[in-house]
Amino acid sequence: MTETKRRATGRTEVKSYQPTPYDELADGPSLLEIRVSETFSGDIEGEGTVRVIQAVRKDGSASLVGIERVRGAIGDRKGTFLLQTSGNLVGKELKAEWFVVPGSGTGDLRGLRGEGGFKAQLGQQGSIWLDYYFE
Repeated sequence: MTETKRRATGRTEVKSYQPTPYDELADGPSLLEIRVSETFSGDIEGEGTVRVIQAVRKDGSASLVGIERVRGAIGDRKGTFLLQTSGNLVGKELKAEWFVVPGSGTGDLRGLRGEGGFKAQLGQQGSIWLDYYFE
């Protein structure tokens, strides 16, 4: 039986941000790989490491996709899980949606499923949410 969905909310704070251009064009979007480590606080507590592929347009806006491993806890359940992310950067605002990669939960987070997202102003903490349940 599937549990009722719950909403976890919280914040992220970037600890490290390492962009590396790997395919640049003079007349088109440039591709970057970005390595980020961050801390989660609130209903989700822990550390995340993510690799992002970002397409940056000449006007500075960007589209991105990534996968993040979160090591920590949701409520009193501890373990790890993966979040698959897609989003956009417009001006200095980053908005993205994510979902828990099916089958990625470990420890007490085994069976975790859900979707949510985050938004942040560049260089500041982000606000996050995840509507989740356990299979």
